[in-house]
Amino acid sequence: MTDDLISKKELLDLTGISYGQLYRWKRKNLIPEEWFIRKSSYTGQETFFPKQQILLRIDKILNMKDGLSLDELADVFSPTLGEVEMSAEELLERNIVSSTSLELLKEAGRERPLYALEQIMMLYVLDKLLMSGDITRQEGSLLIDVMSEHYYRFTGKPSELVLIRKMGVPSFLLVTAGTELYFDNGVKVVLRQPMGTFMEELKLKLG
Repeated sequence: MTDDLISKKELLDLTGISYGQLYRWKRKNLIPEEWFIRKSSYTGQETFFPKQQILLRIDKILNMKDGLSLDELADVFSPTLGEVEMSAEELLERNIVSSTSLELLKEAGRERPLYALEQIMMLYVLDKLLMSGDITRQEGSLLIDVMSEHYYRFTGKPSELVLIRKMGVPSFLLVTAGTELYFDNGVKVVLRQPMGTFMEELKLKLG
C-alpha cells in the first residue's frame, strides 16, 4: 500500500479517536466522503484515507472542537464561500492581508472598492505565499491572474494550487484535488497545496 494512504485501523490507533467519532464527523461533513477509500486487502475490503490530509484534519478537529460546535466546525471545513464583502481598509485592519498584497493587486489592475469572499480568498493566498517566501512578487502577479480568471470554476469543489517552474520560468495551475500531474523532466513542482487549507484558515480569521 502506498505511503500516501493510511488504513482506518492505523488511523484510529495513531490518533486515539474512536470508530464512532470518526463516522460521526463524517456524517457532520467534517471529513469529506471522498476521503473514505475502499480497497481490497488480504483481509477483504478495507477503508483507507489520504494520510496527510486526514491526519491534519483530525488534529484540527481535536484542537478546535472545545471552542466550536460540530456544525460550526463543518462550516469552517466547507469548501464553499458565503456572502461577505470587505474593503481594503477592513482587510488591513483585521490583519487578513498586508498592504504588500493589496499594492500588487493594484499594480495588476484588479483593485476594487469592495472585495467578495472569492477575491478575499485570492488575496489571502497571495499574502500567505508572499510573506512565507514561497513565491516572488513576479509569481504573485501570475497567481493573481490565474485565480482571478479561473478560481470560480472550483466553487464548492475540492481543488489544489500548483506552482511549477521550468528553466526558472514559473507557472501556476488550479486543478481538481487529487488530479495526477505528469511533466517532462525539466519541470519542477515547487508548491502543491489544497485550497481547502487556505479556506479553513481564512474562515477562522473572518470569524
